[in-house]
Amino acid sequence: MTDCKLGIIGGGVMGEALLSRLLAREVYQPDRVWVVEPQPERARYLEREYGVRSLSDATETICAAEVLLLAVKPQVFDAIAPGLGHAAAAREQQPQPKPLAISIMAGVPLSKLEGVFPEWAIVRAMPNTPATVGAGITAMASGQFVEPENLDRAQLILEAVGEVVEVSESQMDAVTGLSGSGPGYVAVFIEALIDGGVSVGLPRAIATKLAIQTVRGTAQLLEESGIHPAELKDRVTSPGGTTIAGIACLERSGLRSASIEAVRAACARAKELGA
Repeated sequence: MTDCKLGIIGGGVMGEALLSRLLAREVYQPDRVWVVEPQPERARYLEREYGVRSLSDATETICAAEVLLLAVKPQVFDAIAPGLGHAAAAREQQPQPKPLAISIMAGVPLSKLEGVFPEWAIVRAMPNTPATVGAGITAMASGQFVEPENLDRAQLILEAVGEVVEVSESQMDAVTGLSGSGPGYVAVFIEALIDGGVSVGLPRAIATKLAIQTVRGTAQLLEESGIHPAELKDRVTSPGGTTIAGIACLERSGLRSASIEAVRAACARAKELGA
């Protein structure tokens, strides 16, 4: 039987994003990856598309994998945790080192993960949806049994879908509220810009292209120039001009405070999911 180097529990959007990028970058070969996916149609798709082995039960994967990626929804974790724990206990009887487990479940704390996988090297991570095109950013926090080589391996895996930053676990819910949920906020803003363009006479296709590229270009400019967003704003707001008129409207409508409250609400919800 082929050895399992990487076991992925959950073959959804984020699990597939990591899988596809890891294979494309040849971090892992398809015959060394097992995916646990309970939905038969989805499992067949992953096997056909990527040449990996799919299983409906996690026991064999947990007992064999060198690295375990936990990519199920946090609401599902409590239901499957007992089964995962039994599999982890079965592995304890085998003469092999404990693997690295990487969790990308929002809100699930290291303490809960370490209760299911005692003394394993566990890294808690929060990627975001741009990971699906290799443009994401992931924050990661280390469990108490993580060694430097475990952290290096986790970073190598997570860098397959974008940039990686290391934070303390106490900051992970804040990361979820900002970058984890952030693509949703940005999508709403872009949609609003598009509708604004349509309202003043632009064809929707042209308004869409203008809005998306404006957001993309502004982000790239801020990153490459290293200037503060407030400085860029000042540079493009001439006295009595169009930009300051628009910004004044945004301020009256509370865009800034609404954005702050969105991050706070998402952070609070992440804490609830992990309770």
